[in-house]
Amino acid sequence: MQELSSCRCGMVVAPHHDASRAGLEVLREGGNAIEAMVAAAASIAVVYPHMNSLGGDGFWLVAEPGKPPLGIEGCGPAAALADRDFYRDYASIPSRGPLAALTPAGTVAGWELALQQSRRWGGRLPLTRLLAPAIDQARDGIRVTRGQAALTAAKLEELRGMPGFADHLLVDGEAPSEGATFRQPALATTLERLASAGLEDFYRGELGASMGDALEALGSPLRRSDLAAFHARQVTPLSLPLANGRVWNLPPPTQGVASLMILGIFERLCQRVGRPEAEAFDYVHGLVESTKRAFVERDRYVTDPRWMTLEPGALLLDERLNRLAAGIDRQRAMPWPQSGEPGDTVWMGCIDGAGRAVSFIQSTYWEFGSGVVLPSTGVVWQNRGISFALDPDARQALSPGRRPFHTLNPALARLDDGRTSVYGTMGGEGQPQTQAAIFTRHALYDQPWQAAIEAPRWLLGRTWGEGTTSLKLEARWPPALVEKLRQAGHRVDLVDSYSDSMGHAGGISRWPDGRLEGGADPRSDGSVAGF
Repeated sequence: MQELSSCRCGMVVAPHHDASRAGLEVLREGGNAIEAMVAAAASIAVVYPHMNSLGGDGFWLVAEPGKPPLGIEGCGPAAALADRDFYRDYASIPSRGPLAALTPAGTVAGWELALQQSRRWGGRLPLTRLLAPAIDQARDGIRVTRGQAALTAAKLEELRGMPGFADHLLVDGEAPSEGATFRQPALATTLERLASAGLEDFYRGELGASMGDALEALGSPLRRSDLAAFHARQVTPLSLPLANGRVWNLPPPTQGVASLMILGIFERLCQRVGRPEAEAFDYVHGLVESTKRAFVERDRYVTDPRWMTLEPGALLLDERLNRLAAGIDRQRAMPWPQSGEPGDTVWMGCIDGAGRAVSFIQSTYWEFGSGVVLPSTGVVWQNRGISFALDPDARQALSPGRRPFHTLNPALARLDDGRTSVYGTMGGEGQPQTQAAIFTRHALYDQPWQAAIEAPRWLLGRTWGEGTTSLKLEARWPPALVEKLRQAGHRVDLVDSYSDSMGHAGGISRWPDGRLEGGADPRSDGSVAGF
């Protein structure tokens, strides 16, 4: 895969090349970064149905030159009926099926709020234009990717009995084969309805009423009133100063603070012992140990902010980060594991010719979410609410109106050399780790985005496709480094040389002279596109 580094008018990166192209075409027609991202977001919901959907949640970081970035939280809270009494016959919330569909889908509301910001930027492209590529892809069919074919086959026995799954996501009762044409006519009709009636219809129109009634009929605690009451929110991103710039991420209930903490702890470790050589033992060990400290703090405190016992920004104070860095042993691994969260997600980025930047992530949580596909709409509904616990004393205790913990956390940076960068990945527990790897390679060690993304990665704990909590290394790492990590006490497992479990990452930077540089992950079906 070739890096893209000579464009100036706009650039998009997505984990599927058709979504990248949908965004790029909008940029070519004079659209801005937000308009391009809405087109890409609708497209990716069609061409990557195993990873995301209109029935999932979404988060944005949006920035224009000279102004602070803003965040958009498209995260549905627990339904009004979703309480412990509703699940009284269960020890935990079922992970699949209608009972797993207990939070409104927030991503479409996030698109609407982002487009309001786009109009303040002078954006004028109509919604019919932005959704047109996705409508065509759903109506005419997409080419089934290796990932869609393999993941559908892997989850077939678990999901084939879920309401609507076989009718909308299988072909003659079986997983679609790689390279086959896959059509989603009901989803095309839904997108056409949104294009003509507006995105609000998903919540407070005929479409929202239809979906709410369908969910109720299937046995979900969601009702049309939950959809009608939901609105995406603008939020203030968390940020952290670094020696060479500043980084931003989303506040709780996302794990964005953990992504920032890893970078802050690692920087302080480098200040104490010196910056390690890139890709050497001290580099990998230092970031893994920083991850462990950040995850312990995340799991102790992060939830819906209304239930947190401290302000999220307190986790980024110098005193705390200094203390956590001081506790790292340069030669020995901290005992592990902690519990982890899997997740299926797409991250996408865009920077337009005026330097306006978007870092965006959209997810159904697990692959195919709840597995429920609403019959008349073709919308796969998320299962994000299964991160709630039925134990009233748990950190993530279920309560109506409470927002679930989110692994989603798009990132953005402004560096002292004038670069603006957007970057991110899918991968549940692996998102903060992959962000740390690709950002440090690009921003600290001056690797081009493509090299930083292609380089071998690591993963501590569970994530998409992996159930163990060991330190997983792609097989391309030098054997001597692998052995040194084992000798330091890391429980190491080797995985494929380009493993899906490491996430599907991407990044774009705009340099002070207006030049755009980007990279896409060879572990995905994606591309970076620009002009």
